[in-house]
Amino acid sequence: MNIRLAEKKDIKQLIKMRWDFTIEHDESKANESYNDFEKECYVFLEKALNGPDWYIWVAEENGRVVSHIYIELIQKVPRPGRITHPFAYMTNVYTNPKYRNKGIGSKLLQSINSWIKENNYEFVIVWASDEAIEYYKKNGYVHSTEPMEYFPS
Repeated sequence: MNIRLAEKKDIKQLIKMRWDFTIEHDESKANESYNDFEKECYVFLEKALNGPDWYIWVAEENGRVVSHIYIELIQKVPRPGRITHPFAYMTNVYTNPKYRNKGIGSKLLQSINSWIKENNYEFVIVWASDEAIEYYKKNGYVHSTEPMEYFPS
């Protein structure tokens, strides 16, 4: 199992995995246009891979991406009396169903946790589904209450 940052060569696989992830949790989306989604997602991923804010981590086996975790760095406003480090927003955590419950996601998450420490990022936030709470807990995460939200109408 090779754990690494995603590269341009992974874009097609990442697009398909994002589609599969969405359909797995909302089958009604299967009726949407894959071509339209693919075009939009390709632009996003190309920009993310070339920019300074997104880090897409993958677990690869025999040239195939089987798991991924997306991290966006969020810059904080400086505060007197301390050095300001960004925090990490974790999203789009997905493992191909055939590779689940084999420790791959945990290895990927542990690699990210080490990277977070090495880079002095302040903390990581992730909105875990009810099914994923134990996965995060066993990897050192603390369950907290939901943040406040505002949805403009």
